[in-house]
Amino acid sequence: QVQLVESGGGLAQAGGSLRLSCAASGGSYAMGWFRQAPGKEREFVVAISWRDGKKYYADSVKGRFTISRENAKDTVYLQMNSLKPEDTAVYYCAADSTLRIPPSTGAWDYDYWGQGTQVTVSS
Repeated sequence: QVQLVESGGGLAQAGGSLRLSCAASGGSYAMGWFRQAPGKEREFVVAISWRDGKKYYADSVKGRFTISRENAKDTVYLQMNSLKPEDTAVYYCAADSTLRIPPSTGAWDYDYWGQGTQVTVSS
C-alpha cells in the first residue's frame, strides 16, 4: 500500500512562490501533481517519470512551476513561482504504480493520492 503525505501550500500573493512536498512510502513510481479548483474538474499540472526523471508540464504552468524528486527521501517537490490567482486550488500529489512511460497526464491513471493541500493566491 502506497501512502502519500503532502506538505506545504498556504497563502501567497500574486507573483509569489510556494513549495509543495509529497513523501511517498516505499518504491519508485511515476509521480504527478494535479489540482482542483472549486466547481472545476481535477486537472493535470505536472508529472515526472520514475525511470529517467523526465518532466511533463501543463501549458498553464510551464516556465513557472518545477517538479523535482529526491529519491533518497522518496519525496517529490513542486516549486511554484510567479503564482497567479488562477493557480488557487487544492493540489494533490499522485502515484502511478504501473510505471507508465511517459507518465500519464490523466488522473484516472493514478492509483494513489495524497490528501490534498490548499494553495490560495491573492491578487
